[in-house]
Amino acid sequence: MKKIIETINISKTYRMGEELVQALKSISIIVNKGEYVAFMGPSGSGKSTLMNIIGCLDSPTTGTYILNGKDVSDMTENELAEVRNKEIGFVFQTFNLLPRASCLDNVALPLIYAGYNKSDRTEMAFQALKNVGLADRVGHKPNELSGGQRQRVAIARALVNNPSIILADEPTGNLDSKTSHGIMELFHELHQKGNTIIMVTHEDDIAHYAHRVVRLRDGLVESDTLNPNPTRGKALVPVE
Repeated sequence: MKKIIETINISKTYRMGEELVQALKSISIIVNKGEYVAFMGPSGSGKSTLMNIIGCLDSPTTGTYILNGKDVSDMTENELAEVRNKEIGFVFQTFNLLPRASCLDNVALPLIYAGYNKSDRTEMAFQALKNVGLADRVGHKPNELSGGQRQRVAIARALVNNPSIILADEPTGNLDSKTSHGIMELFHELHQKGNTIIMVTHEDDIAHYAHRVVRLRDGLVESDTLNPNPTRGKALVPVE
């Protein structure tokens, strides 16, 4: 299998006032193309720090990070921004949508940075919204949508650039349980289509959708196990 992510003995140390806090301690993991992985752990375990490094939002203090064959450990901010835009689709707990822009314009935003012309952006953004069941909501603004619909818009935006990996940080954290499982079934469908998905969650029932669970504690990998019986998605559920 093709390695898409490899971290080699990465650590991350922050300075908080006079104190040095070691958020990660010598983490080495490999994620192959097409895997569906959940990072779990209590608050302060290092899971969000690891996600930020994998997402090129932060750099390790020591160690090496290889993303899709490129060493991104020591890249400049501009180089990291380019990698983020081309290689990674982000889905956040708080959706991070522009409130005054339509769904279509929100989804098309990464394509502006990637240099696509307007007609291509419109076509690609519409297709991405159609793929998450929102073809009839393209002109709506975020405040005209439910929480589940907003998260689907965020997922469409993450997918529109055809990234190497989708990073989802507590993607159901702001949703009720029924809507949460609808979103997880959508992730299941995306994985079935060959997408590589890495998700941070503190909820066991959400992590159970993943095919592999990496548990962190005190900045170290506590366990890395395959899930022999992940929760299976059904057909795309109606938009709530």
